[in-house]
Amino acid sequence: MGWTDDGWSAGWWRAARRIESPNFGPRPAGEAIDLVVLHSISLPPGEYGGDAIERLFTNRLDWDAHPYYAQIRGLQVSSHFVIRRDGELLQFVSCDERAWHAGRSHWRGRDACNDFSIGIELEGLEGELFERAQYECLAPLLRAIDARYPVRDVAGHEHVAPGRKIDPGPGFDWAGLRARLGWPAGRFPALA
Repeated sequence: MGWTDDGWSAGWWRAARRIESPNFGPRPAGEAIDLVVLHSISLPPGEYGGDAIERLFTNRLDWDAHPYYAQIRGLQVSSHFVIRRDGELLQFVSCDERAWHAGRSHWRGRDACNDFSIGIELEGLEGELFERAQYECLAPLLRAIDARYPVRDVAGHEHVAPGRKIDPGPGFDWAGLRARLGWPAGRFPALA
């Protein structure tokens, strides 16, 4: 694979462990990738570690392995990246492709955020705090994405699908992330 000096090759970032998901598609022609959507995920909810997220994103989850999985049986989803609780970074879809992470969504006058966004899942549960190691992984990832793509905004799933989604939730430290990156406040959702 021909890696560029900034660590990218065909939308894959060298710092991430690559696990290819079949759940992706092409982006609309000429669509600028200018949004990053942050999510939280844990499977089953509130349980960390294990390979259930990887299995979900690669269509290999055993739907009978836990009672909660009956609610999501047959779901085909993906995200570009997952950041585990210990800071391990996984990549499931090339950033040049459209991952299936935001669903019905709207951001700054545009619908279908999957068309123009990169999705990052943080292993966690809405309302709970995230780990320092996750922020230490997220900041350089966002810098690398920003250097490679014309990103203007970083938002949560809760901001692009209000009333339908609540992640990453109140446990996510938006102010700390903004300070860590040193980016202007206008690139993030308005905070109360």
